[in-house]
Amino acid sequence: MAQRKFSDKNNDSKGRPTELRRAEQQRAQETRAAILNAAITEFATKGFEAASIRSIADRVGIQHPLITYHYRSKDVLWQAVAEYVFERIRQEWNAYLADTSPVSAAERVRLVYRALFRFTVDYPEFHRFMRQECLGYSPRLQWLADTVLKPLIDWLLPQIRAAQDEGELPQGQPIIFHYLLISLTSTLSGFGPEMEATANISSSDPAVAEAYWRTVEELVFHKRTLAGVSDKAEPRSTPVERQPRVRGRSRSAG
Repeated sequence: MAQRKFSDKNNDSKGRPTELRRAEQQRAQETRAAILNAAITEFATKGFEAASIRSIADRVGIQHPLITYHYRSKDVLWQAVAEYVFERIRQEWNAYLADTSPVSAAERVRLVYRALFRFTVDYPEFHRFMRQECLGYSPRLQWLADTVLKPLIDWLLPQIRAAQDEGELPQGQPIIFHYLLISLTSTLSGFGPEMEATANISSSDPAVAEAYWRTVEELVFHKRTLAGVSDKAEPRSTPVERQPRVRGRSRSAG
């Protein structure tokens, strides 16, 4: 009887061993991550209307019913992609702020946008995903604003206002300053191909990215660093499994 109780404790309600259940859960989690990474590339490249579940499945190398098993429709998958990416951004921000313990509002603002910049450099599909939705108003954009963007902005704007009160940032409406910084953080991911065509400069080159952000910090935050020397306390983005990258990219914030 005691042996029977021990056996039941190590099996789930369907009689499967605990280790098997955990392995299945791990495979399901890996599959969902692969689907989300492929989906953001698909949506960023084609936009929502032209993107297809079958094409996303082809990117992953799975049968398309497996995608609809995890995400029952393209709308649900799109929302899952948005939540997945912005959760990663929140994690990046939290890691930067926790590791450096900034003592001023201006420093918190700088670190947050630097983290976003590095994310967009590492994952240019994020900016392209957002740009597709900003071409015009849609229920998806409103959902994105209400569900993801406004909570982040509600945290950021008081930080910007405090930094302005400290005299460390230009005066003006904090929301305008926010979108100014958003534009600056997404420049390399947005104009990377054009820069390569006009100046033979790769936006994915770590040296180019570092030089670009040093310029932003000098212009906006009046922070000067030695050429080629970055803030040692600031961590790099943590890589995740993802689908094929844009031409010429190599892993080295969006």
